[in-house]
Amino acid sequence: MTDSPKLDRTASGVATDAAPATSAWRGLPAGIWALGFVSMLMDVSSEMIHALLPVYLTVGLGATALAVGVIEGIAEATAAITKVFSGALSDRIGRRKELAAIGYGLAAFTKPVFPLAPSIGWLIAARFIDRVGKGIRGAPRDALVADLAPEGRRGAAFGLRQSLDTLGAFLGPLSAIGLMWAFADDFQSVFWVAVIPAFLALGLILFAVHEPPRPDGLRRVRNPLSRAELRLLGGTYWAVVAVAAVFTLARFSEAFLILRAGEAGLPLMLVPLVLVGMNAVYALSAWPAGVLSDRMSRPALLLAGLAVLIVADLVLAQAPGLVGLGLGIALWGLHMGLTQGLLAALVAEAVPAELRGTAFGMFNLVTGAALLLASVIAGGLWQSLGSGATFLAGAGFALAAALGLLPLRHRLA
Repeated sequence: MTDSPKLDRTASGVATDAAPATSAWRGLPAGIWALGFVSMLMDVSSEMIHALLPVYLTVGLGATALAVGVIEGIAEATAAITKVFSGALSDRIGRRKELAAIGYGLAAFTKPVFPLAPSIGWLIAARFIDRVGKGIRGAPRDALVADLAPEGRRGAAFGLRQSLDTLGAFLGPLSAIGLMWAFADDFQSVFWVAVIPAFLALGLILFAVHEPPRPDGLRRVRNPLSRAELRLLGGTYWAVVAVAAVFTLARFSEAFLILRAGEAGLPLMLVPLVLVGMNAVYALSAWPAGVLSDRMSRPALLLAGLAVLIVADLVLAQAPGLVGLGLGIALWGLHMGLTQGLLAALVAEAVPAELRGTAFGMFNLVTGAALLLASVIAGGLWQSLGSGATFLAGAGFALAAALGLLPLRHRLA
């Protein structure tokens, strides 16, 4: 498999076309800010529901823990698979916004089902369609961010979107906690409030996001998933995907952070604050990290993020008590902020502009499968050897990802 030519930090003319729509502040187009707020609003809505859904299913509707696990597993697998085809379709038709809007629309229109659902079957259907929507929107949205990003600002663009997205993941559970108190533990009332930000997100992408003109001379792609087109993604892209897959094995589900919090003695009612704290650090660090990545070597910054993850794992494995837990969770959030937007920028710059949707779709599929495998490995280690072994294994995978990244640092610089 041959390498694609090394791309500079422009978008083959796309960024230049988008420049007139650029807002003065921070030099980022208004469309990228709008996409960031779309992500934030939908995350507020989704996390308000998802923070309560497992309890609602088990306590309110009598579902078993196994049923909850099956529902979540099917939902996330559906999203990962759908991303591949939606990304490829966005490359084939040459338009990103329409597919992203369809994805957000599906998610928005499923939200009223949650308070109205008379049975578990309805909730399963709503959750399934919601994740189909997530799968449809993910790759085209990321490709649209890359298309809109001005010259030399792609890291900042992805960092901004990731920060606002994570801010939604921070505000959603907090809102759910406050509303459950305000509505005296009435799940349906909280679910109805969650409908509002979902439709605000849909309106924002429909009316505030404008797709940039297709650059003259940009090649039309007939079958993005054909072997010939996948070869054009290049060796550098597939190397980034491989490193990201090993990296993902190191950052298993945040559910294990919650388990570690319970083990450390955090009161049950305060356990959701683990994700709130992690997402707060994540949101605050993602945008500055993206800006920094436009000014220095991205592989060096990614290595720094891997180093932070190794330290976080060691702290969570070895440091006792709530102080060690808090430090480990803060470091975990920092590593997310340093790396997630950066990986998206590396993917965008490693591939031809006409194949970005396909590239993001394949990237999300591989890392989604790796996350599932990582959580299975972590669960097995936790059950057989304890929490310390789980986090030490995570540190080992992070070290392996760092060693795999070292030979690539000149190709990605």
